[in-house]
Amino acid sequence: MAVETAAQDQKALGSLWTDQRFRAIFFQALTLGVTGTFLAFIIHNTAVNLENRGIATGFGFLWSQAGYELENTLIEYGPTNTHGRAFIVGLLNTLLVAAVGVVIATILGFILGVLRLTPNWLLSKAVYWYIEIVRNVPLLLQIYFWYAVMLALPTVRESIDLGFGAFINNRGMQAPAPIFEPGFIAIPIAMLAAVIGTVTLKRWAKKRQETTGQIFPVFWVGTGLILGLPVLTYFAAGMPLDFETPELGRFRFIGGFTISPEFVALLLALSTYTAAFIAEIVRAGILAISHGQTEAAYALGIKPNWTMRLIIIPQALRVIVPPLTSQYLNLTKNSSLGVAIGYPELVATLSGITLNQTGQAVECIVITMAVYLTISLLISFFMNIYNRRIALVER
Repeated sequence: MAVETAAQDQKALGSLWTDQRFRAIFFQALTLGVTGTFLAFIIHNTAVNLENRGIATGFGFLWSQAGYELENTLIEYGPTNTHGRAFIVGLLNTLLVAAVGVVIATILGFILGVLRLTPNWLLSKAVYWYIEIVRNVPLLLQIYFWYAVMLALPTVRESIDLGFGAFINNRGMQAPAPIFEPGFIAIPIAMLAAVIGTVTLKRWAKKRQETTGQIFPVFWVGTGLILGLPVLTYFAAGMPLDFETPELGRFRFIGGFTISPEFVALLLALSTYTAAFIAEIVRAGILAISHGQTEAAYALGIKPNWTMRLIIIPQALRVIVPPLTSQYLNLTKNSSLGVAIGYPELVATLSGITLNQTGQAVECIVITMAVYLTISLLISFFMNIYNRRIALVER
């Protein structure tokens, strides 16, 4: 009887082990347990070592006085402010260079990717060599290169006049600073209304085309609406926007606002470097679309630029968007290299100066890792939403 019971138990255990769902849960639980145990060991070991060395832990240092100055701040900051405010300064600078870099890299990358496929031999080869050179030179060297270019510009007294009250020199770029007067709020409201109107118009035009076959010029009407409505609102509100033009003083420009050479160098390096990768992604996405699509469009009398914009690119986006997300993540994380040229981004402020002054190495690194993780997850989240919207829907 006991033998039969043991045999039945062994058979039941064997049947359970052959269950794919059970094995999946078992190995996931095992992995989670091993990972949790490892993390608990690391945390305990770190806490013991910090206690033995008399190093206080916690995040209270964020509310203590920083005692150092920072340039290129988007918010008011001084040595009497806290380390927490210095952290916010670095975070904003990181988000600024990443956001502007993503926009420039996307536009430049798409243009280069299309030109890479042009039948013009000279233009295609020029883009090819640009991509090959930029992709295979370390990004840090490119940052140093652009920074050297900025420092090699003329001095303040010999500034290059860019027109419209803007100047460029080895101290950066000086441009007129906007002065917002009462009533200016109506202009961004008008811009938002124009964008909403354009989106609504595009949906209406799509339904109209599906019903009647007639194409409505959404691009030109939308562009006129987005540009024209804010301009009309600007004049209707009594022109509530003025500019403070920079003027050359004895040693520097007075008035306006200054874009530092560190920001320009980092932005150019990140944008041109990432654009080279995006160009290859765009080229691969376009080549992934069957050439029969282009031939069919030409057979129907559709213009080449319409074929590319309305037929090829929308289909290629399904191939382009996933690797494009990775490039956005890389650009954001590569912004941490700005510390090499003194740009006060997150790593330079929190994991650099604050860490050295307070000695709170673990806390500073943990905060920095958490911030980059959060930014990366947010980028992936929104890009995944966009990717699902353009994906093919099976019927």
